[in-house]
Order: sequence, then structure tokens, then C-alpha cells
Amino acid sequence: FTQCITTTPVCVPARLTLATGIYPHSNGVWTHQLHTMPADANNWMGELRKLGYRTSLFGKTHLHPHVGDLREKEDLLHAWGLDDVDEIGGPRASAQVLSHMTAMWDDKGLLEAYRADVKARFADKPYVVRPTTLPLEDYYDVYVGQKAKQYLESYDRDEPWFCWVSFGGPHEPWDTPEPYASMYDPDSMPEPVVDEPDEPPRPRGFLDEIRAGRFCPTFEDGDIGAMRANYAGNVTLIDRQIGEILKVIEARGEMANTVIAFTSDHGEMNGDHGLIYKMNFYDGALRVPLIVRVPGGEGGGINHSLVENSDVGPTLVELAGGTLDYQQFAKSLTSALDGGHHREDGLSEIKGEFMLMNDDWKIAVNQEGLTYLLFDRKNDPQETRNLAGLSEYKSDADALRLRILERISQSQTK
Repeated sequence: FTQCITTTPVCVPARLTLATGIYPHSNGVWTHQLHTMPADANNWMGELRKLGYRTSLFGKTHLHPHVGDLREKEDLLHAWGLDDVDEIGGPRASAQVLSHMTAMWDDKGLLEAYRADVKARFADKPYVVRPTTLPLEDYYDVYVGQKAKQYLESYDRDEPWFCWVSFGGPHEPWDTPEPYASMYDPDSMPEPVVDEPDEPPRPRGFLDEIRAGRFCPTFEDGDIGAMRANYAGNVTLIDRQIGEILKVIEARGEMANTVIAFTSDHGEMNGDHGLIYKMNFYDGALRVPLIVRVPGGEGGGINHSLVENSDVGPTLVELAGGTLDYQQFAKSLTSALDGGHHREDGLSEIKGEFMLMNDDWKIAVNQEGLTYLLFDRKNDPQETRNLAGLSEYKSDADALRLRILERISQSQTK
């Protein structure tokens, strides 16, 4: 699916909507905030367990705050419908939050060096690029991949299995270990997207606040290429971990009846538009990968219709033979797996703002409902010219704003 967007371009609300199918405008979780998904929250993981699956999670959920000791929160994950769990914090959180992984680091004498490295990165130059202090075999993405692999290698229960493998990367800090850190040439990386100058007067939004802060640093020569090469190395590292997991499934003789879905909660700007991190509606933060593999499919199909990453949940439940009978607003992809049309447009939200994207346009409105981003996707696919504020596009913007109101009204919880 080439046009998948995240429902929120930041971890916590994106993962909450992914789990529940409820948008931020209904659940009230708009940004990277301390929030615990209730133990009795309706979610598709629990529905899979009701269908008879033994469910498991390896890696990050961020469906509860990354504080304290994650091992003490396992009962909460069980209540959500996850039977076997080994949860970790994200890359930065793992310098503070405890888990089975950090206990292993501590036993090996690695934890304090990792903490010192993370502290040094964010005290000086947050986007510094250098390999982690961790050995490759103990890097967080390798830990997650290997724990999932070992679990499936030893799985011998009668129930069919569901395994959620949730890597912490690719994600800042740019700390990919060798040999992946040096795998790509920074000078060969794609050039960053640069905005056209002389933007017309327009309303302001959260993106303008970001531009005034740490998300918009002053780059030196080579910084952006180094970030992109390191990020590409992390992508390749994770890809190889996934490959090892798939080989286990093949060795078990189960590939012919296994559904595989691959997506992400947000992207990374990596220098596009002069920005790092996420939390904005540019494509670099908003658009995410989505691949769905189903048994019996011919493979290689490409669907260009709009998709939201939360659509994965009802898709998995339907392919497992179930339905989601509770109120939610994600939409199963099963009818689009053969290339059929899926959504007319995609909706994303952050900090009280809304973005709507269709094949022709992308619009973002601020908390007052005023248009502060407007891009012609057909003629300006890299989003270099913001048309918000130009009178000749007012009717287009008004129609898109009306569609945002329709999407909001159609997805209010009762």
C-alpha cells in the first residue's frame, strides 16, 4: 500500500489509535503524553485471543507510560489480550525505564555506558550520528528480533499463534551499530526536500512552533547525509531481523497459512524541510510503510488508494475469521488486497489540529480550524510550495475543510 498514513505522527496517540481504532478527537490523546490504555479497552489483540490464538508481544507498545519497570506492567498487557510478553521502552526511554532487556544490559555491564551515551547525545547535539555503545547482538532492535525468533522456534502449543514484533527503530538517536552504521555512503543519500521561499501570508499552526525550536536545528555540512545513511543502516538491520523470523516460520512449515502485516507508527524527517524528528504533517513524518501478505495471494500487488495504519487491526481479525463488534473507525483492508479502492481520503491529527489527504490535495488546519498548510499533491509531490493563504485556492481549501468536519462527525464515539 503506497499511500498509507499514520493517524497521528507521534508514538503514543498513533499506537493508541492503532490498537483501538479510535481517533485522538474522541479518545483525547493528542500527543506524546502520559496515558495508559485502560485494561478493559476494546482492541483487536484481545479479539484475536478470543478467536483462539496464543498472543505474544516482543518490543515496544507505548500504550502506557515509559516509566519505572515495564516488567511490573505485564498484567496490564495480559488484560489487553497479550499472553506472552517481553516489553521494552523506546531507544531513549531505555536509558531510564527498566525491562528484561535493560536487566540483561546491566548483567553484561552495558547499561551505564548506554545511559551515559544517550545523556551526552541530547546534552550536546541531539542529532549526532555515531554508533551505539552496545554490541550488535545486544542492540535493542536485535534483542527484539531475536526474542521473537526464539519464541517461534520453541512454540509448541496447540493454539495457533499471533506474534506482534514491535521494533524500537528506525528512530532517533542515530546510533545504528556496526557493520550497519557504515553500510551506506552519506554522500550518496537523497538530497533533503527544501521549501520554496516567499511563502504567502497565512494562519499559523503547530508546525510553526516546531520550526522555532529544537526540531529545526542549524545543520552543518554533512549532517543530513550522515543521518540518512545511519537511518538506512538501521532499516537494513531490522529488515535482516525480520528475515530471520520469516526463515523460522518457513522452517516450521507455516508460511502457507501465516498472515504478515508490516507498518509503522510514524516517520522521520531526517532533514527534509530543515526538520528532524516527527510531530508534523509533512510526508516525511506522516507517510508510513504498509505491506500485507496473505496465504494464497499471488504477491507483488500494489495498491495506491489511501490507507490509514490503524486499518491493520480489523484486517488481521477478519483474516483470522472474526469481526470487531465494538465501535471503532479503522477499516479492514481485505477488500483492497486485490487492488481494490480502500479510502477516499486519510485523516491524521495532532495537538488539536487535523490533516486530510486525498489523491490531489493535502490540507492541515490549526486549532481554530484555519488552513495553514495546503499542498497540490499532483504538481508538487515533495510539498515544497505551501498554497495556504492564496485566494485562488480558497474554494479548494474550503471543500477540504468541510470534508474534515464530515470525517470528524462520522468518527465520534457514542
